[in-house]
Amino acid sequence: MSGIRWGVISTGRIAHQFAQDMAHVEGGRIVAATSRTVTNAQAFAEEHKVETVYATVEALLADGDIDAVYVATPHTVHLENSLAAVAAGKAVLCEKPITTCTADAERIAQAARDSSVYVMEAMWTWFLPAIRTALEWIEAGRIGRLEQIKVDFGFPKRPYSPDMRVYDARLGGGVLLEMGIYPVALSWLLMRRQPEALHVVSRHAPNGVEDDVNAILDYGDVVATIGTSFRCKLQNWAYLIGEDGYIAIPDFWRAPECRLYELDTLKDKFEDGRESIGLNFETQAVVDDLLAGKTESSIVSLNDSIEFQRTMESIRAEF
Repeated sequence: MSGIRWGVISTGRIAHQFAQDMAHVEGGRIVAATSRTVTNAQAFAEEHKVETVYATVEALLADGDIDAVYVATPHTVHLENSLAAVAAGKAVLCEKPITTCTADAERIAQAARDSSVYVMEAMWTWFLPAIRTALEWIEAGRIGRLEQIKVDFGFPKRPYSPDMRVYDARLGGGVLLEMGIYPVALSWLLMRRQPEALHVVSRHAPNGVEDDVNAILDYGDVVATIGTSFRCKLQNWAYLIGEDGYIAIPDFWRAPECRLYELDTLKDKFEDGRESIGLNFETQAVVDDLLAGKTESSIVSLNDSIEFQRTMESIRAEF
């Protein structure tokens, strides 16, 4: 296999960003797209010079020239799209959250493993050079023993409308799945276990969907304080705090840089200087895995995706 030929399922904003960053991926190219309407798919194909447009997901998955699909549909369709792609033998990069509950994440994982088909949740943050550098600093003992994690992610989504996708309960609406998965995933990346206890404060939109959540995750030896909101712009930084220093990651979800401090003294700084949005790092990893014949990511595993869902279900149970 000389390269990975991609099909794109759904052509909204994130799919355009995925296509834009494909220019920075070696060994991969988009060859087909489908969307809710043929008009949308055609516009996407014209903008990104994609060769083929399909009217349906089924038609795209039947194309024998496609090796992998990028699933960018609403949350509640991820299960259906991912299972169909696995059944068709197509590798899957599925936008986060991979599903809306733990049971469905387990179904995807089981199907992927039974068929030896590659599936990965698009937790792009984990692949960013600044995040990888922060992990290296922690593993090297540069902040000492980890004591606290403070991380939040929120942008205002106004005016409220129950028909807006992010609020629409029928489409998996709510801030926890839409934005909260980022701080949840970062906490899992650092701890690799579920908290021993949770303390949650949530607020809700008129239709009952959560639009503001703050949680304390008590791991016993480490405390993580996480927040997410549709009501207001949060700082969107991560602070990884150790006994000897701390790491600050501005805009951690897209993480262009990270900084290492001892007390208030800046000791080290990393900037990736990228020209891309940053989605190319995860896509390159998938391409490399597929070309190497791997059937699962060693960075964002299927078990990781299941645990993201498990944490969010535990938080939701405290509403």
